[in-house]
Amino acid sequence: MAVTASPLLPGAWLGLLGGGQLGRMFAHAAQRLGYRVLVLAPDNDNPAGRVADEFLCADYADPTALGELARRVGAVTTEFENVPAPALEFLAQHVPVRPGAAALAIAQDRLEEKRFFTASGIRVAPHAAIASETDIAAFDAGLLPGILKTTRLGYDGKGQIRVATRADVAAAFRQLDGVPCVLEQQLALSCELSVLVARATDGSIVSYPPTENEHRGGILAVSLLPARIDEEIAAAARRAALALAQRMAYTGVLCLEFFLLQDGALVANEMAPRPHNSGHATIEACSTSQFEQQARVLASLPLGDATLLAPAVTLNVLGDLWFREAGTGAAIDAPGAGPRWSDVLAVPGAKMHLYGKNEARRGRKMGHVTCLGANLEQALERARRVCAALGIEPPQTAPVGAIALHDLRRAARTADSA
Repeated sequence: MAVTASPLLPGAWLGLLGGGQLGRMFAHAAQRLGYRVLVLAPDNDNPAGRVADEFLCADYADPTALGELARRVGAVTTEFENVPAPALEFLAQHVPVRPGAAALAIAQDRLEEKRFFTASGIRVAPHAAIASETDIAAFDAGLLPGILKTTRLGYDGKGQIRVATRADVAAAFRQLDGVPCVLEQQLALSCELSVLVARATDGSIVSYPPTENEHRGGILAVSLLPARIDEEIAAAARRAALALAQRMAYTGVLCLEFFLLQDGALVANEMAPRPHNSGHATIEACSTSQFEQQARVLASLPLGDATLLAPAVTLNVLGDLWFREAGTGAAIDAPGAGPRWSDVLAVPGAKMHLYGKNEARRGRKMGHVTCLGANLEQALERARRVCAALGIEPPQTAPVGAIALHDLRRAARTADSA
């Protein structure tokens, strides 16, 4: 049975499994509230451990380290969903763990996740399980073209291969070492969205406005808060995310990602039982950030107000920029000093976050820049200036399907009220 506890007062210790940048931002938020943070992660040099009050370098399955963590903290959370379930189950016998192992288990398996979405009344993309050569011969050809994805451990485009024919599926399955996969039909998208919710131990729940996301090479590149979508679509996305959290009796911060199809339909892609990259703008743009919400839930405190204070555009900064010569943009073989950050900070409303990673690698998330504005167009204009300073592609234009749908519905409402 899970351990329950009274609210933890500032000065108490909070535990975190995971050493990445999401954990780093959680630690900052918890420390601003007066809490001390103990991080456990298997690598000795990591962004979260570097800012934590104390750090335990140990494997997530190390019983001695887990025992020490349980003795020293009042509650435990995670910064990524692939923490081994036995570690969470062990900790839950001694201290509150938020979110719990059951929610993480759903998110760790794409097929289980799709089954759960469907049972919750949330639409998913047409798909088929691919676990053998027999499955490859038997799946409905109507799923092609599609994307073959490993059911476990894929992220940032890893473990995903686009396929157009049955032969492509067979080749991709072999390339993915024959591990269990799911074949998803490729859909005609207008844009990709995500919704963040936070649910407390008393069942209270808040949601943030949907974020519009642009991916490049399978990695999140740009997020717009709020999304440029119709109000009815935004409300439907928030209702689905709230219902999902309630159905799981979830405690913590949860992100539900959607595909918005060109006909205005919402299709759930996946969920993340933790703060999410698409929610970084909440640090400056909202009354309470996603990371502060995570700390509040962990300490059994009331949730914060999720009101949007200013529109924002977030640009993810990858390690590729360190492989360019500052000023000229010419390619270099070894990582250099990186961009001219003074040019970025010269843009009004630009808020820079670097994650303190010692080594830049191509495709590695090194930081992000959030651009605030009085309105979304001003935030976008400032984001374009930051992109020019960094030498990266600016945000795409508004999603045509979503804008057209918005205009049609707005015209219909205007006609109804006339």
